[in-house]
Amino acid sequence: MPLKALAFNSTLKSSTASEASSTGKLLELIAEEFKNHDVEFETIRLADHNIKPGVTSDEGEGDAWPEIREKVLQADILLIGTPIWLGQPSSVCKRALERMDAFLEETDDEGRMVSYGKVAAVAVVGNEDGAHHVSAEVYQALNDVGFTIPANAVAYWVGEAMGSTNFVDLKKTPEAVQTMISMLARNTAHLATLLRNSQYPGEKG
Repeated sequence: MPLKALAFNSTLKSSTASEASSTGKLLELIAEEFKNHDVEFETIRLADHNIKPGVTSDEGEGDAWPEIREKVLQADILLIGTPIWLGQPSSVCKRALERMDAFLEETDDEGRMVSYGKVAAVAVVGNEDGAHHVSAEVYQALNDVGFTIPANAVAYWVGEAMGSTNFVDLKKTPEAVQTMISMLARNTAHLATLLRNSQYPGEKG
């Protein structure tokens, strides 16, 4: 079976917005690269869904998270794509991470979280410096809730300070960004294959 990757587009824009999403553009480039490794790819635009605040897997009537959570559990790879706002991951990105806090209590008989054996990567875009800070925040949260982070599993682009050019406006993908995209896809698919074939050991006794 091919590997499955699920991407969260954490743009603040809904899909009905007329303005294109730079985060979406970067995720599309990564999706194309994943094809070279026979990875199936699906993107969820979080702003289109009513993800209620909370730290459980189901916050009641109207909560869109349970269905999204099920897609996370069916995937081998989770890719978090987020813009930088005020030097931070977007609010919808943080909302999704908060909901995955429930994984800490959702363990099997050997103490393994439901997210064990799944690999995560990060994609960041913004017009100010801060990609390293944002990826560090998201990496830590993903690791806390049971995901495994491969080597060089981040692709990012940031424009000049106070600039007006967005990633989606670029005529050509910068070579450095394409290199990051290639490493992210290659390393993430490799590690996901290894973990699919050899799950982490659980608690004994």
